[in-house]
Amino acid sequence: MRNRFQSGRQNRREFLKKTAVSAVLAVSPFGAVSAQVRRVEEIGLQLYSLRREMADDFEGTLEQLAEIGFTEMEFAGYHGKTPAEVRNILDSFGLTTPASHVPLQAIRDDLDREIETAVTLGQEYMVMPFLPENERSLDSYRRVAELLNRAGEKTREAGITMGYHNHNFEFDIHEGGLIGYDILMSETEPELVTFEMDLFWAEDAGYDAKFFFLKYPGRFPMIHVKDRAGSGAMVDVGRGYIDFQELFSYASKGGFRHYFIEHDNPTDGINSMAYSYNSVRNLRFNSTYELPY
Repeated sequence: MRNRFQSGRQNRREFLKKTAVSAVLAVSPFGAVSAQVRRVEEIGLQLYSLRREMADDFEGTLEQLAEIGFTEMEFAGYHGKTPAEVRNILDSFGLTTPASHVPLQAIRDDLDREIETAVTLGQEYMVMPFLPENERSLDSYRRVAELLNRAGEKTREAGITMGYHNHNFEFDIHEGGLIGYDILMSETEPELVTFEMDLFWAEDAGYDAKFFFLKYPGRFPMIHVKDRAGSGAMVDVGRGYIDFQELFSYASKGGFRHYFIEHDNPTDGINSMAYSYNSVRNLRFNSTYELPY
């Protein structure tokens, strides 16, 4: 049996019916909320997408991204550059870095150094990007939640918030019908730990991300904007079927602040990033679900 949070991508007709009903409700007098047409003003990139290009030409790659129009960089390693060197390069191109991905082991063993790096770069978030296979039991998820809380207490002193980025395995169903993602969400303190929803991996696991935005409002200041083909392949944003217009309509409900495009293995490097950038730049959506900030 499919979990009620799972996506209905295999039944497109049912999905369209639900979308039509939602459209009617949006203009009906029954609790209708005002819709505001929006676009993503600051478009970011998770630099894991261009890890080979960054290794070959760190400064030149960032310059090309700035020329495309990207403004926010999320790092996944610094390719031998010091934090001060990275900050100077970013400043020279008018770029900022709101967040970085920091491995589990570094958070456990070298948190002070990671905090120092984040402070130098002016980052707001330190995101745990991945759990190794031996850390995916229910008890392991609880231990990771505890670690995120403890680390979050320490990073908060430096003005940085801990975060967690999902793949698909967090949505595997365990004993009692539990999923790891719910444990991470429910056992971390909202004031200490935020979440970076990867839209591709949630969809790949068969889940509809918007239900988590509704269940855990305001806890998703970052999202990974990644598209999925019907074959299951990761593709440039705009070449797949994920309905970003609908998902982005939950921006205020979910608390979105940073939109990071990502492609784990793009076929055409910078050109792939440019295509995805233009797809997001041209997207318009109605922010229908508002939270008071």
